[in-house]
Order: sequence, then C-alpha cells, then structure tokens
Amino acid sequence: MLRSFDAADFPAERVAAAKRGRTVSVVIPARDEGATVAGVVGVIRTELMKRHGVVDELVVVDDGSTDGTAREAAAAGADVVTAADVLSEYGTEHGKGQALWRGVHVTGGDIVAFCDADVTGFGAGFVLGVVGPLLAYDDVHLVKGFYRRSFQGQPGEGGRVTELVARPLVSLLFPHLAAFLQPLAGECAARREVLEAVPFVGGYGVDLGLLIDVADRFGAGCLSQCDLGQRDHRNRPLAELRPQAAVILRLGLQRAGVALSGQPGPSVEPHPPRLVERPPLAGVPAYRKTA
Repeated sequence: MLRSFDAADFPAERVAAAKRGRTVSVVIPARDEGATVAGVVGVIRTELMKRHGVVDELVVVDDGSTDGTAREAAAAGADVVTAADVLSEYGTEHGKGQALWRGVHVTGGDIVAFCDADVTGFGAGFVLGVVGPLLAYDDVHLVKGFYRRSFQGQPGEGGRVTELVARPLVSLLFPHLAAFLQPLAGECAARREVLEAVPFVGGYGVDLGLLIDVADRFGAGCLSQCDLGQRDHRNRPLAELRPQAAVILRLGLQRAGVALSGQPGPSVEPHPPRLVERPPLAGVPAYRKTA
C-alpha cells in the first residue's frame, strides 16, 4: 500500500533535526518565469537555508529564458546555471527533463528536491513535505507531492492533463502506481543514488518517467506521496496542453511496451512529440569525475 504523508507532520525543526549530517539540494527548472521565480527562491533561501538549515544548496537551472528569470533568481539568492552550458555534449535542446537532469549533475546533496518556478503563494511546506519523509524513513526513496489545484478561481478544477490523461493512463497500464494522486507533480524529492540510476525523460514527460522508472528499478514499495495543501500556478490554455498530453500518452504507452508507428492520423497531433531521454548519470563519465 502506498504510504501517504502530510506536510504538516514535517515542520522545519523536525526535518532539520533528522538530517544527521546529510545534505539537501533543491533544483528549480525555469524558463520565462521571471514573475514568480523570486518568490519561490526567496522562501527557500530565507526559511529553509538561513533560518532552519534544512536546505544546503539551491540551484535554478535557467532553460533558455528570454525574460528576467536568471536575474530575478540570482537576486533572490539562488545559484543560477544555464542549462545549455551543462553536459552540452548530450544535447542542448530545451526541456524540463533535460534541465532537471543537469540540475542533479551540478548539485551535490544526498537528497535532491525539485520544485516548479511558476507557483504563486509558495510555502516552505512544498519542500519540507517531500524532503521530510526521506530523512525520517530509510526505506523511502522517492516522494511525490500532491495537492489541491484551482482553475480560473474555481477550487479543485485544476490539473486537466493529470485528470484526463495521466491518471487514467497510469490506472490502466501501471496499476501498482494508481494510488498516486498527482503523478505529474513537479514537487518531488529522491535520494541521489536513486536519481543517478534512472534515465531522465526530456520535456514534460520527466515527472511521470521518474515515477515509472524508479518503481521499476527499486520497487513501488519505496515510493510515497505527501499532501502539500493548496497549489496555485499559471493555468495554460488548452492549445498549450495538447503537446504535454501527447508526451504523457506516448511515454506511458512506450514504457508499457506498446509499439507506436509514429504515423499520426488526421485527428491527432500532426507532429507527435519526439521522446528524448538523458542516460542515468551514474554512467556519464563527466558525472563520475565530479561526484
């Protein structure tokens, strides 16, 4: 049975005491999030680094922003790296998955937490809730956040790709993971040795890919989820969600062993997104040299 936690059970003082010499890195992938990234960074920097010592390292991976994302993140106290400058020999195309993979490479924490940069009203519990169980329980290897989301001011109506594509797909093809309420959650944390051992799917597919691949590599029993409360962020129009939904569908079918012809019919995405993957970092020579 999937273990579920509540972020309220992991106050900063408890999480800091549970570290016992272990280190925590936070990686924030960002592309054109200049309006919100400073708010996310500021909370982590002030509450979790300076005040409580929970987080030891905070990195924003700027994935080709054309606004002030990098400037705002740096001013708020994050270390900022340019995605295309990290392990460029493996490709320089944009994508969330590629940014997270590079973020793991440039950080050194025993535990690595991922947070999205577009969240408004960001609170320390978004980090504490996914890091806390990893520090408190040795048999927990990865923690996914779950939360309530609004859409255009209507509570509980957010997460359209999650509810219409990801959760039905997981229930049908990966029933051992069906209890995860937010399989696409950007708030997630795992032990470094776990993240080193699995590939990172490029782009939107990374969150679901990590869930499936970690369960396959280490067993579903090492996964858990944590209630992070309310999460608000920029809602995208349906046209911008089509590529995301297509990637999730393609990834799930691929991981389930369903052969795809790649030749779409007239009623589906005219240019089906290509799935790219970054190899497990444990096998990357440059990573082994810096680890």
